[in-house]
Amino acid sequence: MSDTSAVFLSEQEIIIRDAARKVAAEVVAPTAADRDRSGAWPRGELEAVAELGFLGMLIPEEYGGSGASFVEYCLAIEEFAAADTGFATLIHVHNSVGLTVARLGNEEQKRKYLPDLASGKRIGAFLLSEPHAGSDTAAFRTLARRDGDHYVINGSKQFISNGNEAGLGLVLAVTDKAAGKKGSSLLMVDPAQNPGYVVARVEHKMGQRSAQVAQIQLEDCRVPVANLLGAEGSGYRNVMGSLSEGRVAIAAVATGTARAALAAAVAYAREREAYGAPIINLQGVAFDLADMATQVEVAEQFMVHTARLCDADVPCAREASMAKLFASEMAEKVCSDALQIHGGYGYLNDFPVERYCRDVRVTKIYEGTSHIQKLIIARSLG
Repeated sequence: MSDTSAVFLSEQEIIIRDAARKVAAEVVAPTAADRDRSGAWPRGELEAVAELGFLGMLIPEEYGGSGASFVEYCLAIEEFAAADTGFATLIHVHNSVGLTVARLGNEEQKRKYLPDLASGKRIGAFLLSEPHAGSDTAAFRTLARRDGDHYVINGSKQFISNGNEAGLGLVLAVTDKAAGKKGSSLLMVDPAQNPGYVVARVEHKMGQRSAQVAQIQLEDCRVPVANLLGAEGSGYRNVMGSLSEGRVAIAAVATGTARAALAAAVAYAREREAYGAPIINLQGVAFDLADMATQVEVAEQFMVHTARLCDADVPCAREASMAKLFASEMAEKVCSDALQIHGGYGYLNDFPVERYCRDVRVTKIYEGTSHIQKLIIARSLG
């Protein structure tokens, strides 16, 4: 968030934001380009941010977490995205798993899993999307059949962030085919202890290469009934109930990436000369930068506003969709405009704006596509 906006943040929110900004700049950003080229898992970087509490932000302190507010969380996610969009996505998915277990888990489950998630000993993954069903969560086909004191899961999950590195996977599976939306449940799977959890492939993606994405096959995957998260049949409702927060967090990811692209464009425009002066003095470039700065600021302010609604437990599906839609669409354009200001150099991977353009594109797709967000907003108009 820009310094002029800091007056609207509490002292604690500023402390959290600045701590995230510092570790992002010192630990995450310097290795971002290398990860983009190699697709390497950021093990050392995760250990560094875990030590500062950023892997357990939404986990209560009594279970080893930071107990942060959702606003504080989004401010941190934005800072990590400004350093590396994929890294921000990785830790967002992980933190979302921690939040879900904290909300739905019984005491035994929370004490078993939350400290490991907060410390980074276990990395969390959500196994929701399937090859034939992404935004349409009601169309999932993965089945969990009751067999004594176990469930036996069979199915295929696609686009699973952290899936190949997961120490805890939350699987949405159908436990009662006849019950429709009330027939799915959330089950916790420990991949290291379960040979039925198979990493079929790690996908090669256009961008966000720090956020590894896998296809997971669940082949007679046996899970104790004790690993049922929440009530049987409540999986779909619980997943849908967390969508608003997920969408606001992706708005933070998109905004952070756009902010980095804007900063890169301003720096380049101040250094690059044409006709005997820095190109920032050219009216066309200056006007483009002004438009970019305005769009980033608006997205940032509305993202924080919607995060405050989440903290206040105010229903905000409409606002969350607006935040994600505006931020993701804005960010793609700002990153593209930043590349344009760089001219031919922007098309080279020597400059980070080329990576920003690739990384930001998927923010219009995951956590619900832009068309899905527009449907939700339109339906709210009555």
